[in-house]
Amino acid sequence: MNQLHLTAQIESLGQLRYTPAGLAALDCSLKAESEVVEAGQPRKVSLEIRAVVVGELVKALQGLGVGKPARFSGFLTHQRNGRGYVLHVTDLLPQPDAQDARP
Repeated sequence: MNQLHLTAQIESLGQLRYTPAGLAALDCSLKAESEVVEAGQPRKVSLEIRAVVVGELVKALQGLGVGKPARFSGFLTHQRNGRGYVLHVTDLLPQPDAQDARP
């Protein structure tokens, strides 16, 4: 099954557009940085990925804004030009911002 869950920050938001079916669509760029364990050793990893949100989730994404973290769930497809991948977001859950958690 093609399914991806990623906790990331919104790096940038594109212009609101509409699909041929009349659904709102919003392109964005996501950035994730974390530390994982690989072969028993800690490793820092960083990832930037293009994503698109379609339909009712557009308002939720716009409400978060640039720099805010969220857990994005969806599926991967090839970009239209065939170079790289794009995450089609089907669900998002805002995450507490490290700055917001400070007393």
